Amino acid sequence: MSLIRLHDVSLRFENAPILREAFLRLEAKDRIGLIGRNGTGKTTILKLVLDQLQPDEGTVTVEDGLRIGYFSQFSTLDGTQTIVEVLEGLFGHIHDIEAELKSIEQAVADGYATTPEGSPELEAHIDRQAQLFEEMDRLDGWDYQRHIDTALSTLGFVDEHRTVPIDDLSGGWRNRAALAKIVLEHPDVLLLDEPTNFLDVAGVEWLEAWFRDFSGAAIVVSHDRQFLDAVVTRIVEVENFHLHEYPGNFGEYIVQKQFRLKTLEAQFVHENELLAFEAEGISDRREAAKAASRGLDKDLAKIKKARTPRPVDEIITEIYKGLHVKDVLCRVEGLAKSYGERTLFEGLSFEVRRGNRIVVLGANGSGKSTLLRVLTGEEKQDAGSVAWASGAKVVSYNQVLDDLDDSDTVTHAVNAYPDSLAITATRKSVGRFLAMFQFSEADLKNRIGNLSGGQRARVAMAQCLLSGASVLLLDEPTNHLDMPSTQVMERALQHFPGAVVVVSHDRFFSDKVANRKLVFGAAGAAVGEIEVAAA
Repeated sequence: MSLIRLHDVSLRFENAPILREAFLRLEAKDRIGLIGRNGTGKTTILKLVLDQLQPDEGTVTVEDGLRIGYFSQFSTLDGTQTIVEVLEGLFGHIHDIEAELKSIEQAVADGYATTPEGSPELEAHIDRQAQLFEEMDRLDGWDYQRHIDTALSTLGFVDEHRTVPIDDLSGGWRNRAALAKIVLEHPDVLLLDEPTNFLDVAGVEWLEAWFRDFSGAAIVVSHDRQFLDAVVTRIVEVENFHLHEYPGNFGEYIVQKQFRLKTLEAQFVHENELLAFEAEGISDRREAAKAASRGLDKDLAKIKKARTPRPVDEIITEIYKGLHVKDVLCRVEGLAKSYGERTLFEGLSFEVRRGNRIVVLGANGSGKSTLLRVLTGEEKQDAGSVAWASGAKVVSYNQVLDDLDDSDTVTHAVNAYPDSLAITATRKSVGRFLAMFQFSEADLKNRIGNLSGGQRARVAMAQCLLSGASVLLLDEPTNHLDMPSTQVMERALQHFPGAVVVVSHDRFFSDKVANRKLVFGAAGAAVGEIEVAAA
């Protein structure tokens, strides 16, 4: 029997369809990667499994007694306990065994002093001690402290994060705490909603390694292509309110999806021929034929226009053809930054030049995001200088995202800057550019406050790319973006005539975009620069 089963499920929100006739089975040891555009219902499927939502039609069945671990990208974990206290609480059974072993150890020591060797009471204590030793071995209880420390260390928890109440942690750190709790609970089934957001590369690689030893099943909502490649055994794509399954990892999905689209294209050509044949078949009835032909021609023109592939590169280069950028945009000399006695970096020198796509890599807490804030002037360096070229316009994606006005419309937001490319480029070019980012005419009229997190991220990214800036600073830009939006962003960044400095844990994204890399060591360690081949 399947662990989890969705059978003929349909769901609507405020008369808008979310799922239609959806079928899904999760078997033992299945690792499903659940993908799809923002707003298509991926998180909704997880909530159906968790019984947080009820389908309008169909059934959702979960095997009795199934232990489900759920991680949300918007963690609700909080409290007055520290993360160490929360994780210690997961091992209550082991604590009970330790207490009983300590009691038996004392009883045995007292027994040898007062009771003859071989007495029934003493033998019972020794037998019980042996049973508890076996139970500790079975539970790997001797090493639970090391497992807690390994999970926290790899997820970036330094002492200052381990010793404060969870309520005092930021949202990102609460997410990491929730992830640490789930992986140490060892559930039968994991439901993970964007688990790699807020993790650095080491954290993502640790999670991949943890999955190799995980014996349960999982449904993973993620846009991290390399993570999906390493973890999943099956891709399920939410598309047009239905679920489409592809066996294998993300790389195999790409190949199979291409074949599926070619099949659909062939079906479309066949349907086109049938429509033309149908029109010919009624040509004897002159008036009906004219009316039918007009209707058929109009419908066919609409279909062809909708199906015609858009040349992405042409659209992007058309937008950027009027943007002129200097050769050297910024010189960084001897930069240093510390917090108290903790040195993040020192003696850091590099140039930002036209055409540079610099990806900043390193562990959590090594100073990557701090560097971006120093470059924008949000934080003051302790030593060294940041000299921007005269007239160089710098835009920070994260500032743009934070500054979005909930009362603003999408159209107005993407035209927010006085020298926006949305003003200087043709209306048709801008429309095609925004359509690549999945903005329909109706979406453009929508208020920012009505958008999901992923939709807001798309607005901020489009605003940055159309801002007319010569330098873009991006801190984890793939968080909350779906795969199509990430792919469009990658193409736009590769054609962007200015410079890009980006912090990202997304290895697939970094490898496609970077032509230079700044690699941060642990906090206080030297920063190395690596030249890479242009993507």
